[in-house]
Amino acid sequence: MAACYLTWHLHTVQIVRHEELSAKAKRTYTRHTTVKGKRGQIYDRKGNVLIGNIPVKEIYADPQFIPSRAMAVKIADYFKEKLNFSEEKRSRLVRDLMNKKAINSAGKVIDDHYAFIARNVEFELSQQMELETKQFGLSRYALTFREEFKRYYPKDELLSNILGFTNSEASGVTGIESKLDESMSSKGFKQQYERSSAGVPFSYGISKTENIENGNNVYLTVEEPVQAIVEEELDKLMAEWTPKAAFAIMADPYTGDLLAVAQRPTFNPNDRSTYKQELYKNRIVGSIFEPGSTMKPVVIAQAIDSGLVTPDTKIDCEGGYWKQYKLRDSHEHEKMTVSEIIQVSSNIGTAKIAVQMGKKKLYETLYNFGFGQKTGVKLAGETRGLLPHYNKWYPIKTTRACIGQGINVTPLQLVRSYCALANGGYLPELRIIDRIEDPNTQEFEKIPYGPKVKLYNNPWTHKKVIDMMKLVTMKGGTAENVAMDGYYTAGKTGTSQKIINGRYSQTKFYASFIGFVPADRPKFVLLVMADEPQKRHWGGTVAGPTFKNISERVLKYYNVQPDYFYENED
Repeated sequence: MAACYLTWHLHTVQIVRHEELSAKAKRTYTRHTTVKGKRGQIYDRKGNVLIGNIPVKEIYADPQFIPSRAMAVKIADYFKEKLNFSEEKRSRLVRDLMNKKAINSAGKVIDDHYAFIARNVEFELSQQMELETKQFGLSRYALTFREEFKRYYPKDELLSNILGFTNSEASGVTGIESKLDESMSSKGFKQQYERSSAGVPFSYGISKTENIENGNNVYLTVEEPVQAIVEEELDKLMAEWTPKAAFAIMADPYTGDLLAVAQRPTFNPNDRSTYKQELYKNRIVGSIFEPGSTMKPVVIAQAIDSGLVTPDTKIDCEGGYWKQYKLRDSHEHEKMTVSEIIQVSSNIGTAKIAVQMGKKKLYETLYNFGFGQKTGVKLAGETRGLLPHYNKWYPIKTTRACIGQGINVTPLQLVRSYCALANGGYLPELRIIDRIEDPNTQEFEKIPYGPKVKLYNNPWTHKKVIDMMKLVTMKGGTAENVAMDGYYTAGKTGTSQKIINGRYSQTKFYASFIGFVPADRPKFVLLVMADEPQKRHWGGTVAGPTFKNISERVLKYYNVQPDYFYENED
């Protein structure tokens, strides 16, 4: 009888339940460990590190090797002291260390169960703790100090709103970290191995590994020294005029490459206490504003190219008030040439030119110069701004849109339009990502330049427009203080009222200056803008000096030869 039972039992175990019992046994001695690679780094155009990785350690325990509750309490107390755990976190760790078998959300037992202790622990501290916990007399498999990498931002606030940051799982949350998250993420893998009941890996048996792949490296079009100059001068503007916010964008007018992009307020990605949306959000692509008088050169350039006017055409500016359209100038002017209209920033003169163009042609001009469209830059959250179709314009809209009222643009759109004014009438797509490197093969993928849209029909339009824009920074212009020794500067001031509760405010303004230098062979286009500056609100007064300071320093950095020689006066 006993022999029959034994025969039946062996048959059941070895044949009928072989697969079931084999799989169950396999689960008890087979373990997995996750191996992570490095997240791709971000560099400026010349290879300066903007975001890197530093080694840290993740600490976790295997409850299978925690012999008693007393040991669990000892471990929890140790890490509470070393890592400044709260009492709640300490108590939770004790429970996790005693939980030999965890249950997942589906109600199934998790065989590969670990008690998480800490992540991103500084390397030196983790080495110290690893050495000290060996004195607890635990199995070598009880506590694991696994090396991983933590995101590090060596320049602190520099370019931080563009770069963005990652979460605790090293996934991009904002900025380029988010936009190129998949490309920069490492391709980690799980390593499977068999071990004894004591936890010692066998030198034989199943062992599966895969080649680890680090994330791709990203190279931006930005140049760190130029970015540093722009941010330093923007901080000075903030200190002097205390605006609600401020922006500065510099671009190569021929390629559309962004050389520097700065905004205030900002945040330090190394300090998570500064991770507040009002500080880290990218206003460069997401904020819109009425551009004001900075729109005038765009409109007049098209009027000149179409032959509607010339720089010498005289226009009656109605003595400073155009009754028919209820439009005012800041000063009383009678007849002025188109060049003078740009120089002194006449609303009435520009509006009369726009009325001659007609609303359809004016709308097409603004759209062709990139307004109401995305710029091509590879940044998350970019808006198209607001450019209503001309069919929806009310009767006086033509006299307002041409002076930057009733339309909303982004800072990037404005910079892009001035690239076309600077380079001879070709609208480029903007770029901020130059190339991507696969560190596993060391091969580069160059990000191609987008197509340029030709805006001018006549070759002489460019010089005429530039000569008019130079007058803005010369004697009698609205930005005399922007003039630089040795260089001709082309640009335009902007002072636009903010809309508060549906009405134009008399106390809150955007003050801006945008231009390019040297005017006839521009090295860069630069926009400086302040949102609600205090004490003064004119673009030439608030933004003009910062434009000049940045330009002088950057021209020196690039060793750009002057247009003419000058002598300093004693």
